[in-house]
This record gives sequence, structure tokens and C-alpha cells, in this order.
Amino acid sequence: MAKSEYNLAPDRRGAAWDALLYLPVVILLGAYALVLWYQNNQAFAYLLMFLACFMGFIGGNRILSGRLMLLPSAPVALSVSKQHVTVRLRNNDRVSLVKEVRFFSDYAGKSFGLTGLDMSGKKRQYVFHRGQFESPAIYEDAMSSLRVYK
Repeated sequence: MAKSEYNLAPDRRGAAWDALLYLPVVILLGAYALVLWYQNNQAFAYLLMFLACFMGFIGGNRILSGRLMLLPSAPVALSVSKQHVTVRLRNNDRVSLVKEVRFFSDYAGKSFGLTGLDMSGKKRQYVFHRGQFESPAIYEDAMSSLRVYK
């Protein structure tokens, strides 16, 4: 396998779909928590507000880091070779996954995950979406070059 480099772009369409998924859930959980709060059911209201905040943080991280690549820890490029996989982050740091590199693809073929240990022994995990690649052919090429780590 030759060394392959892939530059990523923000996936605005995927971000819109994620916002349509997470935003109504957060709003409904928060609104129902407020209703329960004023009906003197504070214990259940606390639980629902916790779930609303939790889902808000998960959705915000997925959209800002994974889809739009706005956070400093968001991956912006991927380089695959036989020895290791290098991920370039938005803050220009490079993370080389050198040990226990694993590749996970979903059944729908819309995203894949990459996990492994970096040079310092810290476990790193990244998710890449099909919309972040320039074309479906480049996405398939990236998946085929990463299949050796399955």
C-alpha cells in the first residue's frame, strides 16, 4: 500500500441533518423538564434537564468538531501508510496512530471510525463522514486503504 493523503472539508449538509436530529430532542426535553418543574415533580425535571444538556453537548460536539471542523481538535487531513496513520488537526498538530490502530466502518457506508494509540500511548478516536471527502470515489479509496487495520 502506497502512502495516501486525504484532505477533509466541512460537511454542511451533514451538519444540517445532525442539527435537525439533535435540536428538537434538546428543546423537547428542556420544555418538558420546565413543565414538570412547575408541576412540583422536581426529581424527574432534574433528570430530563440533565438529559437535555447531555444531548446538547453531544450534538454540539458532533456538529462543531465532526461535521463543520471548527474546534481546534477537529481532524482536517488524514494520511495512511503501512506503518501508521497520521491525522492532522485544525490547530496544526499531527497525531500519529502507531499502535493498536483499528478501523471501524458502519453498515450504511456513510462514516467510519479510526482508533489507536499515539506516540505517547494515549488512546485517540476519530470519526470521518462521507461528506467530508471531495467525492464518493475518494471516500471509497480512503476506506479501502484503511481496511488493512480492520
